[in-house]
Amino acid sequence: MSRTCGMQFYASFPHSHICISAYPHIIMYLRTMDTPQYATFETEFRVRPDDIDMFQHVHNSKYFDYVLAARYDQMERCYGMAMEKFMERGFGWVVRTAYVDYKRALTIGDYFIVKTGIESINDKGCRVKFSITNKATRKLCCDGWFDYTMIDMATGRGAKVPQDVIDHYSIIPDA
Repeated sequence: MSRTCGMQFYASFPHSHICISAYPHIIMYLRTMDTPQYATFETEFRVRPDDIDMFQHVHNSKYFDYVLAARYDQMERCYGMAMEKFMERGFGWVVRTAYVDYKRALTIGDYFIVKTGIESINDKGCRVKFSITNKATRKLCCDGWFDYTMIDMATGRGAKVPQDVIDHYSIIPDA
């Protein structure tokens, strides 16, 4: 597992809603100033034998596990607020909706990078975007997002995300 907190972000310009390709090998995405650009972080894993299905590639359900494991790692290592801190406060996060777009398979022994970052966060929960890339080929294996809802662990019901948590997790990279 990688122990660095790699960050990636895109430039923001006022009133821009376009993608510009200045050079054939460089694409710059432009967004509006009122859309925050949150930091992304990376965690490295390796495909284990028990991740493989009968078709000799990673079973589709394992990709969800990889993203959840990366978020667990990154919550502590990169954000400085581990899941245990939420639990101490009586809160937990549950997946409300998940979307994954599979592009190519991982196979046994492959090293891969799970990149995640908050796309949006509010008082009801957050959306975390992700991508999984084969480390050797640098090709995208899948990408997507998870919508998380904060719950009160005592009642199991949705809870308002405290403002200090929103502030803490709203890591916006310097431009």
